[in-house]
Amino acid sequence: MRNVLKNRPDLAEEQLQRTRTLMNRAVPDCVVTGHERIIETLALPDENDRHVLAAAIVGRADVIVTYNLKDFPQTALEPFGIHAQHPDEFLQHLIHLAPQHILLSAKTCRSRLKNPALTPEEYLAVMARQQLPMLVSFLRPNDGLF
Repeated sequence: MRNVLKNRPDLAEEQLQRTRTLMNRAVPDCVVTGHERIIETLALPDENDRHVLAAAIVGRADVIVTYNLKDFPQTALEPFGIHAQHPDEFLQHLIHLAPQHILLSAKTCRSRLKNPALTPEEYLAVMARQQLPMLVSFLRPNDGLF
């Protein structure tokens, strides 16, 4: 929350709290607890990221999805059977597994944007700014479907 507010001063803390509440409600087992005890035992280039690896270990995750790949080197993750992936790479795997679900998700997400509402092309521009070129390449020929 702190970092999102730092990086997105246009957002209000109340908005983020609401979003977090909705996310937690949508996926009840998404909150990992009990990871704090192993944070100090982990080594990453940025020690402020160790809590992420600790939560991934305790939560038995296979992948850490992050734009911050340099701070999650494979050599540090490999002993735990975890990989780091850029969000676009992660989404590419999901597209391969379930393309219709990705289209439906994009349609649902875009339809929920009200202030402002976005055209398909505006939505694709947002995805491009979010460094998701493979997702944009998939969605663009299907813009009539989302």
